[in-house]
Amino acid sequence: MKATDLRPGYGIKMDGKLFVITNFEHRTPGNLRAFIQIKYRNVLTGQILEKRLGSSDDVEVIDLDRREMEYLFKDGSGGTFMDTENYEQYTISEGVLGDALMYLRENAKTICLMYDGRIIAVELPAAVDLKVTETTPPMTQKVTATGVQKEAVMETGLKTRLPDFIREGEMIKISTADGSYMSRSKE
Repeated sequence: MKATDLRPGYGIKMDGKLFVITNFEHRTPGNLRAFIQIKYRNVLTGQILEKRLGSSDDVEVIDLDRREMEYLFKDGSGGTFMDTENYEQYTISEGVLGDALMYLRENAKTICLMYDGRIIAVELPAAVDLKVTETTPPMTQKVTATGVQKEAVMETGLKTRLPDFIREGEMIKISTADGSYMSRSKE
């Protein structure tokens, strides 16, 4: 497959090793040739690498099985997920999960990527709804659209910055790309 056709979540094989693309960016710098910048994670070690590819470079893409799974709980060895079709349970190590558990509430459904009967990655949605468990109260009663931000901790342990008007117990929408506040949740 041509480098321009790659996308996050694709499995690729390079130097006999299996990787999953985590980030893809097509760049066109000024008067230079366009190139593709990818970030990819080694499936076995969890190591994140970056590579620059030419637009016409060929990359060996591996077919990955995408299955809907339900996140059950976290323990000392990682996270436990259940296949929603056959109810089989899988424990995924923290090396494979990375920071995905910071965005998943218990019983949340997500897509897991499998290769040779093993889960090698978890695909997160673009945004998730999380409950604010710790934050300071608003500084004033009538807060308008100002740029004042404060620290907060979500129900999963994720730490982020929120606008001052958000209170403890509120559900908010968080971007899984960078962990930033997007809006109040409609949930």
